[in-house]
Amino acid sequence: MARKKRGQLSVAKEIDGIEERLESCRSSLEDLDFKLRKLELTEEGRKSLEKEKDSLSNKMSRYEKELKSLRHENRKNAMVSFGLFFLIVLGYYCWTM
Repeated sequence: MARKKRGQLSVAKEIDGIEERLESCRSSLEDLDFKLRKLELTEEGRKSLEKEKDSLSNKMSRYEKELKSLRHENRKNAMVSFGLFFLIVLGYYCWTM
């Protein structure tokens, strides 16, 4: 499913979307940490929050890996664009001589 979306969106838009989701996870994780430290919880409540914290941590890890991959892809696209631009400029320069 991620591959389907990748074909429809630009890499830059995907990066922005993942960064937003990652920031949302960070915010939620901070809230959970605060609750775990400051609130008096039952053992069941604490386990539930810790399970949710682990889930968020795993989700953040997946987002960070995908973000790294997308940034690598974005750098490759930029290098290809630069190479094509250089070839066009070189061709134009040779043609005008």
